Amino acid sequence: MTAEVSLYDRLGGANAIQPVTQAFYQKVLADEALAPYFAFVNMERLIGMQTSFLTMALGGPNYYNGRNLRDAHAGLRELNDEHFDKVVTHLAQTLKEFGVSDDDISAVGAVAESVRGDVLNR
Repeated sequence: MTAEVSLYDRLGGANAIQPVTQAFYQKVLADEALAPYFAFVNMERLIGMQTSFLTMALGGPNYYNGRNLRDAHAGLRELNDEHFDKVVTHLAQTLKEFGVSDDDISAVGAVAESVRGDVLNR
């Protein structure tokens, strides 16, 4: 019997998730449509929280102790599908730059897609 390897492990585990998250947010902050949402955000704290969230969401250890996605984004009522799509695109581009396979990028995209409703408060 073989155990299925988690997406977290396929991406490189803890050694990969944190630098990917940092590089991802560099892209997000350089995007004129997304950057204003982070103007008053403690990015160091956010990157830490997002690293923990991605670790958990991709099948790694659950160290995430932040709010649920719906509550965390509740005050951002102007967020829409275009914003969400940009975030997913930046994440996919970042993963590609880190040498992640197209199949695993698609799998990460499916995880992201599964929370669209929560992020956009639908």
